[in-house]
Amino acid sequence: MLKDFKAFLNQGNVMGLAVGVIIGGAFGKIVSSLTDDVLMPFIGWLTGGGVDFTNKYLILSGGEKVTEGMTLAAAKAAGANVMALGSFVTAIINFVLLAFVVFILVRQASKVIAMPDAGPTQVDLLTEIRDELRKK
Repeated sequence: MLKDFKAFLNQGNVMGLAVGVIIGGAFGKIVSSLTDDVLMPFIGWLTGGGVDFTNKYLILSGGEKVTEGMTLAAAKAAGANVMALGSFVTAIINFVLLAFVVFILVRQASKVIAMPDAGPTQVDLLTEIRDELRKK
């Protein structure tokens, strides 16, 4: 059984998958940072007043525990039942960005795979062989 497991791990697909998962996790952090640190502040600036989407929420119950300007984390800690709409919008933007980048990568990889080899065609090779044989 250990021998079969070792053979399984040495297959190219398993190693490629492991590398893809590791790179994907790191890339996910980059996209999250882009969304949280660049895009969302810019969108907040565009909407006027520098709206911070991370602290946008609706109070479902326990409104008496929430004071004006309280952050999402503080509202949750106070025991209020809140719907974190800002976090949801941020997650949607993260997903769309990640999906778009994966789409671009897959599209480019498909083009590279579909490209024919740059070497001579079979007809070109046969023509060269014919010409060499005529010279002799």
